[in-house]
Amino acid sequence: MNRARRARIVATLGPASRAPGTVKALAQAGVDVFRLNFSHGTHEDHAAALKAVRGAELALQRPLGVLADLQGPKLRLGRFRDVEIAVKPGHTMRFDLDPTPGDETRVQMPHPEIFKALRTGMSLLIDDGRIRLRVGQRADDWADVTVESGSKLSDRKGVAVPEAVIPVSALTPKDREDLAFALRIGVDWVALSFVQKAEDMAELKRLVGGKAACLAKIEKPQALNDLDSILDYCDGVMVARGDLGVELDPEEVPVAQKKILRAARQRGVPAIVATQMLESMTASPAPTRAEASDVANAVYEGADALMLSAETASGAYPLETVEIMNRIIERVERDPLWPGLMDADHAGMDIDDVDALVAAARKAAEAQSTACMVVFTTLGGTARRMSRERPLQPVLALTPNPDTARRLSLVWGLEPRLGKEPASLEDVTEDAVQSAMKFGLAEPGQRVLILAGTPFGAPGAANLLRLAHAPARATKRARKT
Repeated sequence: MNRARRARIVATLGPASRAPGTVKALAQAGVDVFRLNFSHGTHEDHAAALKAVRGAELALQRPLGVLADLQGPKLRLGRFRDVEIAVKPGHTMRFDLDPTPGDETRVQMPHPEIFKALRTGMSLLIDDGRIRLRVGQRADDWADVTVESGSKLSDRKGVAVPEAVIPVSALTPKDREDLAFALRIGVDWVALSFVQKAEDMAELKRLVGGKAACLAKIEKPQALNDLDSILDYCDGVMVARGDLGVELDPEEVPVAQKKILRAARQRGVPAIVATQMLESMTASPAPTRAEASDVANAVYEGADALMLSAETASGAYPLETVEIMNRIIERVERDPLWPGLMDADHAGMDIDDVDALVAAARKAAEAQSTACMVVFTTLGGTARRMSRERPLQPVLALTPNPDTARRLSLVWGLEPRLGKEPASLEDVTEDAVQSAMKFGLAEPGQRVLILAGTPFGAPGAANLLRLAHAPARATKRARKT
């Protein structure tokens, strides 16, 4: 079950895909991490889906990650007396806190925190940007707005304020309940929606307490302005282009995607590109050519993972969608131009001996005689640093920790597997070459590059770089060079 590609695939489970047999088939087709979307489904649904993933993992003997995606705060209008009203550019009305059903002159917006953040002249976006409004006079409990574009307003549509930081926690009471449940059932990653500032991620990290890795979804312009500080608290990041595309002009989204991917690469933080990657395959067995190019471009940009949402959760062709995405990624990574792009943007080294050793390992692995690299890792830090360098050889990440193996399934270029903690330097070489052969990454006589640390089992202690050859016969001791 080794992948013939470096970029990873995240797939959302839902009614179309959460059955155990389908989950196993999706993993065989190429899914590395399964997403549980807590905006939909019950806790019972998500528990059953996670159980199916663990079953597939056992059957396929490959670590599979599970990502719990929290819904985050949803800011919405209230209700209308007639469910829907017609509007046109120039139409004026008032938003207020009165719960009385609205009409053409006013409607409730039950969020005092929005009124306090509004300023005259700001934009308001309703219903994923289908309605654009301009704020006129305002107070702490009402605002007059003028329609600039759009044709109708209806019950409970979402509200976005792209020009303001809304003083609201990114974790709602529902999110806190969902988070406690997700940690209880043993997810590997937790994604926080609508992150605006570093404090949002700091709060999530505190609540998670190390029981899972924490990922920030960047879908607010305010998060782009505070990206470096947010990344300080991230184990992973997602370019959530759906909501990001609501609050940014369309031409700004590709630029934001590149900015996020570049910043994440510099930090060694795995980055996912998400939303509408193969959207047409929710109803069609083949993608559009534009969608295929979108997937390919994310691979050329060095994204760690690409995510499927409705395509696998509720679409008619979940398995075919994964197979197509897998084929596109593999094709890009066979392009003679692709290695040069991966090599063009190496991260600057920290003031750290480990970074120097990792950079040396990548350089040493460029020799054509190197079959693979083997990294011994406890919590995953050394393996992630190795991935940041984008080596073109397969990287076998051996860890005694199942949680670490599952979290590393999201990271570019890594083949995470369970392995025992080496007890001596001799064991390091023996375990590395035998594991490389066992998992099909090296043939007898081929060279294996080994990265490890002493004392064994100490996180972040990589200080050993060793070359070895896989034995000509399985019973022969590895020959060190």
